[in-house]
Amino acid sequence: MTTKSILLVFVLGLFTMAFTGCKQEKSAEDPSDDAATPVATENVSNRGQAYIDDESETPNALRVAINSEDHTTLVAAVEAAEVQNALVNVGPLTVFAPTNAAFDKLPDGTVEDLLKPENKQKLAYILKHHVAPSNYPVEMLNKNIEKGRTLYMASGENVEITREGEDILVGGAKIIGTVKASNGWVHVVDAVILPKN
Repeated sequence: MTTKSILLVFVLGLFTMAFTGCKQEKSAEDPSDDAATPVATENVSNRGQAYIDDESETPNALRVAINSEDHTTLVAAVEAAEVQNALVNVGPLTVFAPTNAAFDKLPDGTVEDLLKPENKQKLAYILKHHVAPSNYPVEMLNKNIEKGRTLYMASGENVEITREGEDILVGGAKIIGTVKASNGWVHVVDAVILPKN
């Protein structure tokens, strides 16, 4: 599955990003900003509300993933599981978004198997295990670590959150970048957070 995307580079250790490129989506007629990237066009007639162009300056969680070349596998999984609309809800929600490299760490054939139609329910459950139905910026994650709290995920399971040096780990996956979304937060992680059940 191919997904055209604008480039948002997630750099290791980066915890904040400017949305200059995303702002250009609203005002593409202003070519003066060198960081502007052309907005991808795609046929979205049969994809529902999740793919309706959002005129706000800050994209929702799904649009953040679509706009990232490092999250094409995640977007393909979201589409295969048909959970797109959950990521555009008003929220607040916090998405822990595995990169393509994170999916590559799984055993050979795992991603391909999960993308099969007969595994849609299992895939949806795994994806829900990457979404916390609450607002968790980095500061709030740090407070939860200090208090020894776990994060409740949309899968119904709790995930341990810890710190190793300056790094925050959620279910063993390290946060390597953070993006503010219009409906919450997207924390880029370096591993797939597998549920226990």
